[in-house]
Amino acid sequence: MCLCCVTTLHLATAPVSAAGSQQEAGARVVALAEAFLGTPYAENTLIGGPTQPEQLVTDLSRLDCFTFLDVIEAQRRSTQDAEFATRLRQVRYRNGLVDYAHRRHFFSDWVADRDTMIVDVSRVIGQGRTVQSIKQLNLRKDGSLWLPGIATVERAIDYIPTGQIDEQVLAALQTGDYLGVYSHADGLDVSHTGIVVKESGRIFLRHASSRVGVRRVVDEELRPYLAGKPGIVVYRIR
Repeated sequence: MCLCCVTTLHLATAPVSAAGSQQEAGARVVALAEAFLGTPYAENTLIGGPTQPEQLVTDLSRLDCFTFLDVIEAQRRSTQDAEFATRLRQVRYRNGLVDYAHRRHFFSDWVADRDTMIVDVSRVIGQGRTVQSIKQLNLRKDGSLWLPGIATVERAIDYIPTGQIDEQVLAALQTGDYLGVYSHADGLDVSHTGIVVKESGRIFLRHASSRVGVRRVVDEELRPYLAGKPGIVVYRIR
């Protein structure tokens, strides 16, 4: 779970269609995300709630870790700037309906809902190392809700424990994979999200960091970043 001000989009050249290869799609994701390096981090950028009408926010000047991903995925699906708002509605909301209850609040909503073109490849990447956790999403340990007005849902989350991430697992990651940092907390699937970038023999996480002193979109080497974190969930474009 991690102001409608539309900025000019500059989509990467040679857009990849849905029929393109996963490798091409991943390369496009990384190329689009590169343009956001240095973009300030900000919380609570979306408008809407149980008592407030939902609005489609298309402000690209500040992002959190999850809006960073849905903006990039919407851009990836767009072949021209005029398509962006439509694609963003499709990515951010179930059935493209701009409504708080239809918003994809959780990372795993991307694979639970079949219209997102995203699949869970954690088991494929983990190669027998994955652990499955049954979560009651949105339900805190004390019985309260993380998100008032949103129903709880039971969901199985497969993740690769950090201690099991070896060279074989790292080699199976692809550039442009969407990565979530698994959370042990009741009611949450992940605590953070980002994009895998593989270049020059190194692997980075490109993400909107909330860390004090950073608070912007940055690249960080993946293995050091994961130190002390429970594990990863990996999604990939179909």
